[in-house]
Amino acid sequence: MSPLAAEFTAPSISYSALAPVFIVSVAAVVGVLVDAFAPRAARWNAQLVVALAGLVGSFVAVCSLAHTREITAAGAIVVDGPALFLQGTIALIAIASVLLVADRSPELGGGAFVAQAAAIPGSPDERAGIAAGRAQTEIFPLLMFAVAGMMLFPAANDLLMLFVALEVLSLPLYLMCGLARRRRLLSQEAAVKYFLLGAFSSAFFLYGLALLYGYSGTITLGGIHDAAAAGTHNDGLLFLGLGLLAVGLLFKVGAAPFHSWIPDVYQGAPTPVTALMAGATKVAGFGALLRVLYVAFGGLGWDWRPVAWGVAIATMVVGSLFAVTQTDVKRMLAYSSIAHAGFILVGVIALNRSGLSGSLFYLLTYGLTTIGAFGVLTLIRDPDGEATHLSRWAGLGRRSPLIAGVFALFLLGLAGIPLTSGFTAKFAVFSAGVSGGATPLVVVGAITSAMAAFFYVRVIVMMFFAEPLADGPVVVAPGMATAGALAVAAAATVVLGVFPQPVLDLANHAVPFLR
Repeated sequence: MSPLAAEFTAPSISYSALAPVFIVSVAAVVGVLVDAFAPRAARWNAQLVVALAGLVGSFVAVCSLAHTREITAAGAIVVDGPALFLQGTIALIAIASVLLVADRSPELGGGAFVAQAAAIPGSPDERAGIAAGRAQTEIFPLLMFAVAGMMLFPAANDLLMLFVALEVLSLPLYLMCGLARRRRLLSQEAAVKYFLLGAFSSAFFLYGLALLYGYSGTITLGGIHDAAAAGTHNDGLLFLGLGLLAVGLLFKVGAAPFHSWIPDVYQGAPTPVTALMAGATKVAGFGALLRVLYVAFGGLGWDWRPVAWGVAIATMVVGSLFAVTQTDVKRMLAYSSIAHAGFILVGVIALNRSGLSGSLFYLLTYGLTTIGAFGVLTLIRDPDGEATHLSRWAGLGRRSPLIAGVFALFLLGLAGIPLTSGFTAKFAVFSAGVSGGATPLVVVGAITSAMAAFFYVRVIVMMFFAEPLADGPVVVAPGMATAGALAVAAAATVVLGVFPQPVLDLANHAVPFLR
């Protein structure tokens, strides 16, 4: 035995504390085995059962760990209140996303996903696959691997684990973005854009990681905090490393000026995948950003907050202004997600307990509401697929009052109208911003929120007060899976607006981060 082998000590790993991530990862591996060995006719239902069982089991595991606070895996992973709150949020959003993925009712034309991903768009192979009724069941294990990475991302306690989680969540998303059943060239273009820009952002993240390691001699967030507090090293390495690291994280949450991929990718990706990215990916990205800034760089708030102010203002203004000019509902919701990233940054910048708890609550409410909004988009259809052009939604409230009313509820929630979850969430982060000395930033947030209300209300006016089109789109009846996802999202939008206190208390009890 070599001397190096004799000195190696296996790290202590608390498998029970990591159960939420393990359960989702095992479900992803089982999904791969199902796709390899199960009969083709049975794969879709089997994959659905495995995915839902894994996500529900993971959520139950999160609930069972409610009072757990520990650092495990040689300091690489931390299980604390914010991590568990965000993991539970990701599990709920992922369950709703799986239900949207699973809906293959005949009215939806075979579902959202391509019959054969390797077939060239418009080729005889593709037509043969569609005629044979094939289903792309690989979407389920890909989604589960992405969710496993999302759950690990906000729990990572060192920079290497952050990078591993970032890649595990990103790589499956790159593939899923290119699997749309219709408008396949647009879908493949979205996948390529996301992959190329995501690779650049990962490179920035790695450069920042290397510089921070050079500065502090450690990759743990607590070690970087201690080195920065000592102030005995080259601060140039510290701030350059933080800047490059922040590029990778801000790209993932869609903050300006790193937002340009979001409209094209959200528009081209299959809508259930867009819902997953707009909801769960943003939750995971902000969870990692909060942990990095609060744990590793919380003592340097006076140094990085001015830059963060500029990013937050640019994000709110860009998202709100460009959303007003959109004529495609899917792109409008994409720019809306950019604006919401700016609102959440107000809570991040507050750098206090109320900012952290408010951000956690905002991520939960926004994630569930946006899942519902994109879920409604799958039901408004033209002969060539989803009818996303705003003009096609004229008079929708007269043709299908229920679907239009549900969509209006989600839009009002995103606008932050009182008695919806969005109002409570915005109040939480804005009040935290005021208490954290960011009152001018809150003023900008209030103004841009008013701007954002315009384009949400414009869609509602189009649906209920415009004359219906003679050749308007078909409003299909949602299947059981889609109906379940919409019911959960609608209930959350109302309940968290009318009776938010229990969940607000849960978010308050989840803070602070464990160092």
